[in-house]
Amino acid sequence: MIPISHNLMLDEREVEFSMIRAQGAGGQNVNKVSSAVHLRFDIRASSLPDDVKHALLGSGDRRITKDGVAIIKAQTHRSQDKNRAEAIERLAAMIASAARPVTPRKPTRPTRASQQRRVQRKVRHGQIKLMRGKIGGDAG
Repeated sequence: MIPISHNLMLDEREVEFSMIRAQGAGGQNVNKVSSAVHLRFDIRASSLPDDVKHALLGSGDRRITKDGVAIIKAQTHRSQDKNRAEAIERLAAMIASAARPVTPRKPTRPTRASQQRRVQRKVRHGQIKLMRGKIGGDAG
């Protein structure tokens, strides 16, 4: 079980790993060893609560495909185990952020002093713009 939050756990059997060769620098090690990890997690078929599933699918995260599969690629470490742990950690962070309830915005009003400061700034800016006009009496 992968802990997501204090009351949310994810079954490891729902996560699918595939090992691939990493990209970028690394010389012979990168060319020979499949140390990068592709993590695939089907959100719709998972055991997550429905509200978390809807939040994940509606989040607009580019790592989630149109089919509802989260794909995470981890390749920063030379070790396959470390890349696997990092991919799980990123998935847990993604799910935890979606599981966090959205606090509704409380509408506020600007104070009278802040309104006056805003108007004064606008007047001052307008005076500066007036001074940008032509100099002299004849306009022609």
